[in-house]
Amino acid sequence: MDLLSIIALDLVAIAVLAFAVYYPRHRRRDLAVAFVGVNVGVLAVSMVLADTTVSAGLGLGLFGVLSIIRLRSREIEQSEIAYYLAALALGLIAGLSGSATWTALALSTLIVGVIAIVDSPAVLRRSREQTLVLDRAYPDENDAREAVEETLGTAVQRVTVRNLDLVSDTTTVNVRYTLPRRSARRRTTRGPADPATEADRDSAPDTVSHTWQVTR
Repeated sequence: MDLLSIIALDLVAIAVLAFAVYYPRHRRRDLAVAFVGVNVGVLAVSMVLADTTVSAGLGLGLFGVLSIIRLRSREIEQSEIAYYLAALALGLIAGLSGSATWTALALSTLIVGVIAIVDSPAVLRRSREQTLVLDRAYPDENDAREAVEETLGTAVQRVTVRNLDLVSDTTTVNVRYTLPRRSARRRTTRGPADPATEADRDSAPDTVSHTWQVTR
């Protein structure tokens, strides 16, 4: 009975993480399935290890090996790495606990809850990172920053030159910036507006235009 309860706890936790939190936000079916598969596999292996005299160090080593194999197999986003490690942690917690204890329940809830909060669209929703290819070579990083700010129409926090091609006259830069509020974007494109109208726009919730979406 204890075995079935801990398996049920793990399956519920990984189902919520993969299909209620991750998939609606990132829409990658392959990774959602991978999270579940890795979680169940780690759960089974850790249960076997818990019933033997093998030290816990082997379990932690398994955690590291699985992470390296999966993370080197295909490039994924940094936020998706967090989901992947969370799936591994859920499997280890359930497998090494042996039964559905309050500790296992609390830790599993903590992992799923924290991931759901920090990956929420409401957290740093206007923060963006893009890789841009400028149609001119900019040996000076300050010149590249000015060109990027003119292109994006907003101030940038950081510009890193990734590639400077003097032959094709292009510059590849990594840019981190914050989207301007909707009212600020309209002022830059339409000129000054009535103060009362601007106050109403500032009080409205922020929205992100498709023009500013990051190319993945």
